[in-house]
Amino acid sequence: MSYPIYEKLTQLPNDIVALEDYQRLAPDFIPEPVYTYIRSGGADEHTLRRNSDAFNALSLYNRVLVDFDQANTHTQLLGECFRHPILLAPVAHQGLVHTDAELATAQAADALEAGLICSTLASKPMEQIAANTTAPKWFQLYFQASRQHTKTLVERAAASGYTALVVTVDVPINGLRNPIQRSGFQLPDNIQAINTASKSQSPVELNPEQSIIFQGLMSEAPTWRDIEWLRQNTQLPIILKGISHPKDAQRALSLGIDGFVVSNHGGRSLDTLPATIDMLPAIRQIVGDTIPVLLDGGVRRGTDIFKALALGADAVLIGRPQIYALAVAGALGVAHMLKLLRDELEVTMALCGCPTLKDINPDCLFKPKA
Repeated sequence: MSYPIYEKLTQLPNDIVALEDYQRLAPDFIPEPVYTYIRSGGADEHTLRRNSDAFNALSLYNRVLVDFDQANTHTQLLGECFRHPILLAPVAHQGLVHTDAELATAQAADALEAGLICSTLASKPMEQIAANTTAPKWFQLYFQASRQHTKTLVERAAASGYTALVVTVDVPINGLRNPIQRSGFQLPDNIQAINTASKSQSPVELNPEQSIIFQGLMSEAPTWRDIEWLRQNTQLPIILKGISHPKDAQRALSLGIDGFVVSNHGGRSLDTLPATIDMLPAIRQIVGDTIPVLLDGGVRRGTDIFKALALGADAVLIGRPQIYALAVAGALGVAHMLKLLRDELEVTMALCGCPTLKDINPDCLFKPKA
């Protein structure tokens, strides 16, 4: 089976003025099961809703009469310079919505000088994706069934110019994705994760007392031993994506991990997790001021980016919105989506009296008296 790829817009209509407009238009440009696959969260979608609701619950202070002659949104992450603290998150199987897939998103990242994180499950070769952008680029790593296959991916990433590894650790197995199950979505035959030569090992033979989850699916899940092994087998900085508990962050630091992404996998894994913005301050407190901490989940406005920075994030990742924009207008859409966020962040900084990212801090948030 396969899903059709619909024709994309080559000129943007005037009514696309915010990220929600791309989500509003996306169902007209992709089949319904594909839209459900992208849009939906896990189980009853409580975490999916919390990610955005928690941002909306935070209020800002505006400040006045501040000099903005030297204002900018520049930042550094792991020694690299970024024009703004907005990175394209690793999103799998982008070939579902566009024939150019990740090549188009890389082109948009290049145009807007936005960091790009390439997924292990990309539809295009990682080498081609890297060649399509001069912007900073990192590689998102899923551990493979064998360490040799994992090492091969890491070596290819380093050779292609990716400058950091973003290791996703919070989904050793998929969560309960009930909306996707109800939609009947199946990954079509023509969409392949072509960067992975690794296949799952032969199915584990279980006895009646054993669990298909515990002794079956989880038998291939990575552990802290694999993180130690990876640290010993690459010179690239390692960022763990999917950290939400302070004790996990503390243990990762002891293994020489270089950074963190506070994430609940966009609400697609374990339902009823807290919103990522609510988990962020505790992780920042544990890791201190010098370790990069990024936030993923629920960012839809420049005000959301500002709030994340105020509570300790160094940058944010943008997931679903890049796919909606890619589905609607290809590279043009993704570039426009990034520009909307960049402009909104600058407007927010201007009205909150913060000329640089270093000026954004918890005092920028209004705290009503109890």
